[in-house]
Amino acid sequence: MKISVVMPTLNEEGIIAKVIGDALKYGAPWSPEIIIVDSSTDRTPEIAGSLGARVIRQEPRGHGLALRAGMLAADGDVIITSDCDDTYPMEYIPRFMELIEEEGCDAVSGNRIHSGNRSMPASNKIANRAFAALVRLLHGIPAHDVTTGMHAFRRRVIHEITWETNYSFPTELIIKTVKNGYRWREIRIPYRERVGEVTLNRWRSGKAYIRFIVGYRLGLRLKGKLI
Repeated sequence: MKISVVMPTLNEEGIIAKVIGDALKYGAPWSPEIIIVDSSTDRTPEIAGSLGARVIRQEPRGHGLALRAGMLAADGDVIITSDCDDTYPMEYIPRFMELIEEEGCDAVSGNRIHSGNRSMPASNKIANRAFAALVRLLHGIPAHDVTTGMHAFRRRVIHEITWETNYSFPTELIIKTVKNGYRWREIRIPYRERVGEVTLNRWRSGKAYIRFIVGYRLGLRLKGKLI
């Protein structure tokens, strides 16, 4: 199998070389393709391109839309997603691939919400635990982190499902993957303090997560609105 590592970027020039280097290092057995979906105003795309990444330029439209664009453009048999702020452990790529290649999983998600994680602010942990509890209650999916940015998917999963959201896209990835009958697993991963500014609008994202988790359970259509 070959892999594609997909990462949205927004002004990550201070750390992008390290993150791409780690992805190439730990993904080496699977000939990694690096895809950067970039909306930066700094030198992020130039640095990424110089390191061999495929850069997709896109106006700032939200993390979910950027991630979706990169995943649909990927050529790898397995698509691995991550943020580009050095919070996610590229050294876990072999573990994700082991679950897909040897244990037959179609998708794997990284769980950051555990006692070993001391890098996430307490308010974020509380909110993320609440979102995961809603998913367990309403959808019966044994998830503990439904806002994680680190996943691995067989390419066909991404192309066989219709995706609708933006700010709640990580949760949509998990819920729709399971609801469509694919074999999904969650594993604990470490999580580091991010490098650079926080660009996520927590209030808007929080509302979007709740709306999608509840609305999808009730069968409500999004009516073309991106959440």
